[in-house]
Amino acid sequence: MNNEQEKELTNDSTTENSGENIVNETEQTDNAVTNEEQKAEETPITLEQELAEAKDKYLRLYSDFENYKRRSAKERMEFMMTASKEVLVSLIPVLDDFERASKAMEKATEVSAVKEGIELVSHKLKNILMQKGLKEMESTNKVFDSEFHEAITNIPAPTDDLKGKVVDTVEKGYLLNERVIRFAKVVVGE
Repeated sequence: MNNEQEKELTNDSTTENSGENIVNETEQTDNAVTNEEQKAEETPITLEQELAEAKDKYLRLYSDFENYKRRSAKERMEFMMTASKEVLVSLIPVLDDFERASKAMEKATEVSAVKEGIELVSHKLKNILMQKGLKEMESTNKVFDSEFHEAITNIPAPTDDLKGKVVDTVEKGYLLNERVIRFAKVVVGE
């Protein structure tokens, strides 16, 4: 073979290689397009799965929250129904003392003994209530304060220093743990 024949063979093989390269490039392009299509098809499935998972998670959280609300409402109702239990249990002995005093008054001939018994029961009741946080308001001769007092009426002040002050307390006011639970009903001097 001479040089010319070798060149022709080389050109032919190059042409064949070029043709093969073009076919290979086309196949690679087709494969790339197919891979992209597969990824595109997989992506919606993944997004749909993620959406389904998010919905499921949302429904679970929503149901957990609803259960929490129901449970806390039930606990609040139970607490409100039993909150006064402790106070009432501590008042039962006072009720027993009043019953004994009532029976003693039926047979009593001496008033001072009955009076002393009633005072003891009253003192016991006040101590129990103070232990539970109840406190009487001192209102007489204090400056009228609408945060603590309810004015029933105004009267002319007996002295100048009682103007704007509480002259008389008709009904005592009470505080429970420093919060007003009943306003004192008072007469105010003008």
